[in-house]
Amino acid sequence: MLRGLTTTSFWANDLQAAERWYTELFGAEPYFAVPGYIEFRIGDYQHEFGVIDAAYAPPGATDGPAGAIVYWHVDDVDAAVARLLELGATEHLPPTVRGEGFVTASVVDPFGNVLGVMYNQHYLDILQMR
Repeated sequence: MLRGLTTTSFWANDLQAAERWYTELFGAEPYFAVPGYIEFRIGDYQHEFGVIDAAYAPPGATDGPAGAIVYWHVDDVDAAVARLLELGATEHLPPTVRGEGFVTASVVDPFGNVLGVMYNQHYLDILQMR
């Protein structure tokens, strides 16, 4: 049923500020932009990362960090968290070893969204099979 991650969507009260922040983080401009929405393609599989003007959010969606955490694979969790904090994110959950080959952490971006990062050996194993 679930075939793969297609788009992760975050909300931002200031879409222009979010565009600048995520452009700095990803090192790339959005590939798609329309009024109220920007989208980046990131990572090994060119996953879509969208940011939507919070004016379009369902009621309660932007009241604070909540809900599911999507974890993006990184090669070094500590370095990734340090970079995110340097850019103005705040710690949500510190780096935590979840088992051999699995470390997670999460931050809250300057716009109130939870961004998860993870070293995931399974991800690397699947990547090598491509």
